[in-house]
Amino acid sequence: MGSPPSFLTSFFAGKFGITERDLESYLSEALSAGGEYADLYFEYLSNTSIGIDEGIVKSASESVTLGVGIRVIAGERTGYAYSDDLSPEKIRKAARVAALIARGPASVVKTGFQEASKHNLYPMITSPHEVGLAERVDLVKRADAAARAYDSRVFQVIANYADSVREVLVASSDGRLSFDRQPMARMGVAALARETDGVPQQGYSGGGGRVTLDFFLNEKTPEHFAKEAARQAIVQLSAVDAPAGESIVVLGPGWPGILLHEAVGHGLEADFNRKGVSAFSGRIGQQVASPLCTVIDDGTIGSRRGSLNVDDEGVPTQKNVLIENGILRGYLQDTLSARLLKSASTGSGRRESYQHIPMPRMTNTYMLAGQSDPEDIIRSVPKGIYCATFGGGQVDITSGNFVFQATESYLIENGKLTRPVKGATLIGNGPEALKYVSMVGHDLQLDEGIGICGKEGQSVPVGVGIPTVKIDKMTVGGTAA
Repeated sequence: MGSPPSFLTSFFAGKFGITERDLESYLSEALSAGGEYADLYFEYLSNTSIGIDEGIVKSASESVTLGVGIRVIAGERTGYAYSDDLSPEKIRKAARVAALIARGPASVVKTGFQEASKHNLYPMITSPHEVGLAERVDLVKRADAAARAYDSRVFQVIANYADSVREVLVASSDGRLSFDRQPMARMGVAALARETDGVPQQGYSGGGGRVTLDFFLNEKTPEHFAKEAARQAIVQLSAVDAPAGESIVVLGPGWPGILLHEAVGHGLEADFNRKGVSAFSGRIGQQVASPLCTVIDDGTIGSRRGSLNVDDEGVPTQKNVLIENGILRGYLQDTLSARLLKSASTGSGRRESYQHIPMPRMTNTYMLAGQSDPEDIIRSVPKGIYCATFGGGQVDITSGNFVFQATESYLIENGKLTRPVKGATLIGNGPEALKYVSMVGHDLQLDEGIGICGKEGQSVPVGVGIPTVKIDKMTVGGTAA
């Protein structure tokens, strides 16, 4: 047996006393009751968060969690167990539990590990651990001051900053070994504004990515997010009720890509499709959208919130073309789905933490830019709705039906943006909505870096993006006749 890889020696061997021989032993234990495949996911996570409300820093926390998750696959059965105690006895016990859950034809652990290739998407010059709380507190104070200074009608501001470093080691029974050190930082600002004795209106802005505190000092400052949150709140003060009924809808660039993520992206995850419960099941090679639509999921974009050097199964992420010129080309695959579908992983296996089983998930999902000028798209609409920012939404995977709330939107009248509207809800069907895409702008933007995706009780960071897009037919729920 060769010597352990350098990253294992320098980090996990030093911190936890784990050697390559230990990894082989734990994997053998995991396959002791049979099984085709097993893997270990070691995680060390440090978190810091700061919050300010009413001009007062009301919360500040630092935490560290660590543990190991052990998975055994036998056909369609998966055994999973985890431990936050990394003593050899507890790890072996968790391995035996996973083994007994899965039970399957016997397999063996490949002797010796090969370090998996990976990207270098988020090099850290300065670790968050090297920065004190005072610098973080200053960020949220600056955000609070900037939002209040934007307009005298802003009467309440809530600002939060959080950063973390996750260090993971993945070892599998087929001899793959990977290590990754993943930074993450995010700032969010919410502002409330009101006229005298009026109804308060809220605006929100935030961003970040696989970056450190320097990002908020040199690139997107607290003032940037604070002014945007305040602007949105002030806009809503003059908003009229949204009209209800069928309408032409224009999606603005950037964050409105969340509609694409929810209404289409989840339906292209392989677990839903191998079970036949997605609106896209069995439709590879078919026209599922307008020829103007090409949808990408790309986990390899530098420093983006949804990016990973390797996914949570130790597989390098990649750029996956899901829909090309309206034709469905493929699904997002994790290890289990790839084995069952006799395909290859697309680097899409993700999990919230060592306590969670991996599953196919999106990373950064976006639609490619088209050729239309965004102003021409607006001019082409005699009457419709322009959606600049979205709030929450939900989708039914089986049918593809979705409901989304537009938190900043405007009437389009005679080819011009006119009055802001409130209470606009988009109601539609993902595959159907994409068929009605008639113009795609050349202004693709990715979101600022705030996305959190939920699936089966697990939350992971994601990115979205879209250019300006015209959809000729969609139902708008509102309050005005």
